[in-house]
Amino acid sequence: MASSLTERIAALDWHSLQQQLDEQGYAAFPSLISENDCEELIATYGQDDLFRNTIQMTRYRFGEGEYRYYQAPLPSLLQELRESFYPMLAQTANRWQEMLGREAIYPATLPEFLAQCHDQGQLRSTPLILKYEIGGYNCLHQDMYGEVFFPFQVVFALNQKEKDYRGGEFLLIEQRPRAQSRGHVITLEQGAGLIFPTSYRPVQGTRGYYKNTLRHGVSTITSGTRYSLGIIFHDAK
Repeated sequence: MASSLTERIAALDWHSLQQQLDEQGYAAFPSLISENDCEELIATYGQDDLFRNTIQMTRYRFGEGEYRYYQAPLPSLLQELRESFYPMLAQTANRWQEMLGREAIYPATLPEFLAQCHDQGQLRSTPLILKYEIGGYNCLHQDMYGEVFFPFQVVFALNQKEKDYRGGEFLLIEQRPRAQSRGHVITLEQGAGLIFPTSYRPVQGTRGYYKNTLRHGVSTITSGTRYSLGIIFHDAK
């Protein structure tokens, strides 16, 4: 196994992942974060100085649960994840732009992209950790946060389904023009992750490509406590 997290990300089968993104809109990958690192990330939840904001989901009718946005500068592991995933996903993002007849607009590196966010007043960091206890869930939504947004995000499971919690499947709903919506139910092993669209994906039609809107959420936790890590690449206003 490659020694560093950056090397492990580079060693993923990116040809297959990009093909899955093109064909089905999302792509799962095997465990990248060790059990120890997952436990250390869960332990950060109680360290208030690491976070810029805490959201009680019930208050905003987002669901039932809680999530916390990490403060910049990010913990080193999160920074490495964000910087290492971005370049390969930027390639796919630009290809999707071209499929839709648009200009390729996403720069090659994360700092260049974040500079675009900052130019639009989007200065707040967005990587987050989410916590759900029994009865918790997350309503279907999109994570946009401003005029500039990256079309992909990545979520990691930080603890183990059926061992630490039950229920809590990741939900991805695709709205299709003039057709009923399609749903995907996805489960992940501890440390594994999922790449999925922030807002839409291009789909081949008889007259070229068109956009299908996607929203994501989490089904109800029936026992235990579920933790996950969200890597969002754009910053927020």
